[in-house]
Amino acid sequence: MIGNKHELYHSKEWERLLKQLKLERTNSDGLLLCEHCGKPIIKAYDCIGHHKAELTDDNYKDVMIALNPDNIQLIHFRCHNEIHKRFGFSGARKPQEVYIVWGSPCSGKTTWVNSVAEKNDIILDIDKLWSAVKSESCGEFYKPNALKDNVFALRDLMLDMIKVRRGRWQNAYVVGGYPFEADRERTAALLGARLIFIDTPKEICLQRAKEKDGDWSKFVEIWWERASPGSTLK
Repeated sequence: MIGNKHELYHSKEWERLLKQLKLERTNSDGLLLCEHCGKPIIKAYDCIGHHKAELTDDNYKDVMIALNPDNIQLIHFRCHNEIHKRFGFSGARKPQEVYIVWGSPCSGKTTWVNSVAEKNDIILDIDKLWSAVKSESCGEFYKPNALKDNVFALRDLMLDMIKVRRGRWQNAYVVGGYPFEADRERTAALLGARLIFIDTPKEICLQRAKEKDGDWSKFVEIWWERASPGSTLK
């Protein structure tokens, strides 16, 4: 039972519909073209289902709006942001959207978020919080155990503000590994967020890990060992 509009984006019905639409709208050259700008959508995580008629708390149970293929465009993430920023919602202030961007260490989560986020967006990245509070002499890899409680407290404070939509930000991006399905689904439900999986293959993550300071390879290996069954298919 879908309890609100945010839960629709985590539902099996929505996943099945998007999968079907992607197959139907892929052209004879094997390309899925953005229905806003017309350019190819290269990465699966850069494709978002956009409701032409706004999905609201009042109509999310109406299948002719929520799950109607004629009401859904497949577009680039940046194009989605552009549409909402340009047109708003019925002349009112744009609802604040939250996205949980998850995946393996060295998958490119932060890089992708930086490519789509705009100046009035929040980016909550635990690695950035560590960098903000620890000495530069620690380097990128080392995270002092003595500071862990403080860093996690800052993270939780930011999550609480995102949850209640405090402030005038436009979009919030919560960046993290989230290998366990139950954990990320719970967090998504708590924040009213969409999940964006950065599906970079393990081999590429390991290759990138070798280029970083410190032993990042072990974190990549640990993530792939912990990742919930089927998680890489989402």
